[in-house]
Amino acid sequence: MDAEEIRVALAATGYVAEESSAMALWLAMRLNKPLFLEGDPGVGKTELARAMAEVLELPLIRLQCYEGIDASQALYDWDFPRQILHVRAAESAGMHDVDQIEHDLYDRRFLLARPLLRALEEPCVLLIDEVDRADDEFEAFLLEILSDFAITIPELGRIAAQSPPLTILTSNRTRDVHDALKRRCLYQFLEHPSIEREITIIRTRLPGIGEALAHEIATTVERIRKLDLIKAPGTAESLDWAATLLALGARDISPELAGLSLGALLKYQDDIAQVRALLAS
Repeated sequence: MDAEEIRVALAATGYVAEESSAMALWLAMRLNKPLFLEGDPGVGKTELARAMAEVLELPLIRLQCYEGIDASQALYDWDFPRQILHVRAAESAGMHDVDQIEHDLYDRRFLLARPLLRALEEPCVLLIDEVDRADDEFEAFLLEILSDFAITIPELGRIAAQSPPLTILTSNRTRDVHDALKRRCLYQFLEHPSIEREITIIRTRLPGIGEALAHEIATTVERIRKLDLIKAPGTAESLDWAATLLALGARDISPELAGLSLGALLKYQDDIAQVRALLAS
C-alpha cells in the first residue's frame, strides 16, 4: 500500500487526508517509526489514527495522557484484590507452602495489561493521545518503550512485540514536548483545512447537506478562525455546526440560525458574542 492508496483508503472511511499526511503514515509503516502528529485541537489528529486502524483492519488501542499519569497506569499493574482472594483460597485449601503461594501471586492471570502492554502483545494501531498533557518523567518512560517496543516485568521476564504497532502520538501544543521524544518519531503538523478541503470533509461526513450550505459554512468558519478567539473552532466543531444547521433545516446561515446554533461551534461566551457581531454585520 503506497501513500496514494492510503489516502484513498482513508477517504473511504470518511477521513479526507492531505497528501502529506498519507505520505507520513506510509513512511511510519515502512520505517517502523512512530508518527508524531502536532496541531491545534480539532484538526483531526485522533480521527486520523482511528481511520488508519479501520483501513488496516486492526484494533485501535488508545492511551489517553493526562497530568500525573505514570508507568503503572500506562503499562501494567497487578490485580491486588484477585491476589488477596487467591491467598485466602489457598489458605482455605490447606496450602502452607508460603514460597509457592507467593510465586503463584505473580502469575500472568493476575496481571492487568494497560494500553502499552496490550499493544506489545497484539497487532494494533497504538494511539498515545495528547502526550503534551503528561509530565517529563512520563516522556522519559515513553522513550524506553518506543526505542525497542519491549518491556521487562521483573516477575515474568521480557515481553517484546513480535511486530511493532503502528504508533501515533498526538500533541495539542499546550506545552513543548522534549526533542528527545520527537527524535524517535517522524513529525507531521496538521493545520486547519483549506476552504475546499473543509467543504469536502463536510459533504463526505454529512451527505445530506447541500453544496451551497457546505460552502457557506466553510467560508464562514475560515473567517471566524482569523478572529482573536479564546478557542478557534477545529474541523470537529465545524462538522458539529454543519450537523446542527442541517437539523434546523437551514438553507443558509442567517443571523437568527447562527444565534441558535453557535454553541455547536464555539465553547466560550465571549467568542460567541464576537462571532454574532461578525455575522450580523
